[in-house]
Amino acid sequence: MTAFAPDSLVLNRKLPLWYQVSQSLRASILGRTPDASLRLPTEEQLAEHYGVSVLTMRQALKELEGEGLISRHRRRGTFIEPGARRSAPVRLLGSVDAIVAQQSGERTTVLGRERTPVSGELLEHFPDLPEVVTYRRLRYDGQSGEPTNWAENAVRPELADAVDLADLERWPMTKVLRDVVGVRISRITDTVEARLADPETAELLRVPLLSPILHYTGVTYGEDGHVVDVARIRYRGDRFSFTVTVDAP
Repeated sequence: MTAFAPDSLVLNRKLPLWYQVSQSLRASILGRTPDASLRLPTEEQLAEHYGVSVLTMRQALKELEGEGLISRHRRRGTFIEPGARRSAPVRLLGSVDAIVAQQSGERTTVLGRERTPVSGELLEHFPDLPEVVTYRRLRYDGQSGEPTNWAENAVRPELADAVDLADLERWPMTKVLRDVVGVRISRITDTVEARLADPETAELLRVPLLSPILHYTGVTYGEDGHVVDVARIRYRGDRFSFTVTVDAP
């Protein structure tokens, strides 16, 4: 049986290696195609793939096992759990792969793509542009079919020309920009705040008008310092919580 092939990872030496590896592998698992193998490579093969020690790889796998994403069997190997679901907390953690992992693993429908004027809160992020390309997507729980969040991404037009809508139904925008379009991402600034559901959000997420939601804003910067994407995601307040993890030096 051919083993599952995870995505590659560029390590940041300022963050715990096991954490980065676990988040990258988590994103690969949640974003896998339906026909992908459920068998993971061996610890040694994964360690070589990510460029870390076997002990680091073992700690990363232990994290994923604790989440219920994988199961490990003596002599048989390590396998992805077919019914594994993403965990509920919205986590603001220190790597691009963590952002990808947070947004992976849900069924996604692209609601629309259009050019829109740069106005309102987008002005501070795109002061050099008259318009951006806006994508609207609705995400569903893979098992229950319930809508869990809906997202708007405002992307620079010259990058949007290379974005395939089929890729957005499979992967988060961050992954598409980085791994498909080839954008070199320097940083992402995240903000999460409590808001009340407006009429559009209430209709899309099937929640009462003015019910509490989590509003996430992620601003992605390229290596030249310009903003390449502004993501605004509305999460159902009854399905998600907000978590920040801080690692001690």
